Amino acid sequence: QVQLVESGGGLVQAGGSLRLSCAASGRTFSTYAVGWFRQAPGKEREFVAAISWSGDSTYYADSVKGRFTISRENAKNQVYLQMNSLKPEDTAVYYCAAGLGSYYYPHEYDYWGQGTQVTVSS
Repeated sequence: QVQLVESGGGLVQAGGSLRLSCAASGRTFSTYAVGWFRQAPGKEREFVAAISWSGDSTYYADSVKGRFTISRENAKNQVYLQMNSLKPEDTAVYYCAAGLGSYYYPHEYDYWGQGTQVTVSS
């Protein structure tokens, strides 16, 4: 069993930065891939970024590539999402998730956090 708690969301102006953290509990966390997803009001949950269990491989949605960076520290049971050059369209609730399947689809993930709100003002 893995439990996930996101933090670091908030209100930021366009062009600003935020770092989201995903804290995990559970001894097997380091064996899971971790993804970040986001969901804006009235929209479906969408893939943002993912990282393999080892941290050697990372994956990004085209909309955030070059602006967001995902990383992890397995010794601390933490995964991070550094978000730079934020845009109003990045406004959403951001969720981290852990799973053993592919990286891009929500149904491939077994465990989810409660989400953290990110609001980018223009």
